[in-house]
Amino acid sequence: MEKNFEYYISLPYKVVIYPSLEGGYAVEIPDLPGCISQGETLQEALEMIEDAKRCWIADALEKGDPIPEPVDENYSGRILVRAPKSLHRALTEKARAEGVSLNQYIVYQLARAVGWTEQRS
Repeated sequence: MEKNFEYYISLPYKVVIYPSLEGGYAVEIPDLPGCISQGETLQEALEMIEDAKRCWIADALEKGDPIPEPVDENYSGRILVRAPKSLHRALTEKARAEGVSLNQYIVYQLARAVGWTEQRS
């Protein structure tokens, strides 16, 4: 498939909306760096970001710049990690001492490291 203007416009880019303290909304497409806009109403903000996206993509195509495709945000919850044998042993020993599985211990330590406290699915 040729990756032309129509191809990129049809991709499902995530749009992030921020209420503005002064009123109205700021809006951006994080996958397209610098693709931001604003509007007085939610509808206007969404129309403006669509126009900004079209201009961003057209400009990138004209310049020959790379155009990032949307990031897939479907997280399975599964991570495969390779570790040195000595670290594997140390983690296993800590998990045994805590009376939990190695998986539970690693998830707990990762959550602590990133400050994650909220339950999410």
